[in-house]
Amino acid sequence: MKLVYLSPVPWSSFSQRPQKFVQWFHKRTGGEVLWIEPYPTRFPVAADFGRLRADSVSQCSKLPTWIHIARPRSLPIEPLPGSGAVNRLLWSDVLEQVEEFGREKNILIVVGKPSVLALQVLSKFPGVRSFYDAMDDFPAFYAGLSQIAMRKRERLVAEQTGELFVSSSALKERWSRLDKKVTLVPNGLDKNILPEGVRARQRRGGRAIFGYVGTIGAWFDWEWIDTLATCRPNDEIRLIGPVFQSAPVNLSNNITFHPPCSHRDALEAMSCFDVGLIPFKRNQLTSSVDPIKFYEYRALQLPILSTKFGEMGFRQREPGTYLTETKQDIELMAEAALNHTYVEGSGSFLRDNCWEARFEASGILGN
Repeated sequence: MKLVYLSPVPWSSFSQRPQKFVQWFHKRTGGEVLWIEPYPTRFPVAADFGRLRADSVSQCSKLPTWIHIARPRSLPIEPLPGSGAVNRLLWSDVLEQVEEFGREKNILIVVGKPSVLALQVLSKFPGVRSFYDAMDDFPAFYAGLSQIAMRKRERLVAEQTGELFVSSSALKERWSRLDKKVTLVPNGLDKNILPEGVRARQRRGGRAIFGYVGTIGAWFDWEWIDTLATCRPNDEIRLIGPVFQSAPVNLSNNITFHPPCSHRDALEAMSCFDVGLIPFKRNQLTSSVDPIKFYEYRALQLPILSTKFGEMGFRQREPGTYLTETKQDIELMAEAALNHTYVEGSGSFLRDNCWEARFEASGILGN
């Protein structure tokens, strides 16, 4: 069996759910993969130029022999009616590559990001097994005409694929309205790249580190972060990653900024924290999010201080997880998180929440 995978992220980006899925597929079946890189599906915005610079921090490993990368050229006009007819001229080489790759029809098509190109690929292989892996509420990341167009195309992809896999409870509820099978496959973590020597933490004397590693975008709650910094004036609030949403100019001076780094270095940085932060706003953008940071913090046995958004809202009783619903909760929950000590090691958590366990449990390739 072969896999055609239309990805929402570049192959060279941080290794996430898409990369982990195709690696698992190859390990499980021995099959080759045609990975189709993402292209602009909305009109460009100023922040896109900053993202191009941030993408320089990426995987630099040699490409495996079993994977083939297709890079569609396109004009950033997809929200416009008829854009597919225009871009199809630029996609001709990619579409030919897909046809050649799937000539024997023994393929699986997975759409990780809705697009006109995805619809054209699906139309070339009627009857072939396919599914849409809904990892986010994609339209919520867009605005105006781009949002309207993405919502329409996402629904067409969901209707034209055979099955749906979703990463959060909110997405499952949303897509269960369609008359087809919808399976919840939560996010997970890569146990092979965690730093060695993970140990249960105890509160240390002196300056504590409340840390966050990841992209700082429209979903990031600056007011929450500044409230935490004000509550903990003698501690450091350490933020690591690219900043696409400007911070207020009058932030507390115990908030420190650090540049983006590789995934492995990010995990090393997390191991220096006393408490891991997930400070996301509660809105439509985050209502469908299952943050991978949660799994990485837990695997490192870091207490977690988070807002009660998306899938985190179901984790009130998880060990070491402290959720805030209002700004008034932050001081109390921060102290509780800092005083938390895990009783057991992380072995069972790693086993149950690694990517391999997630994909095997889904039944995607049968059990």
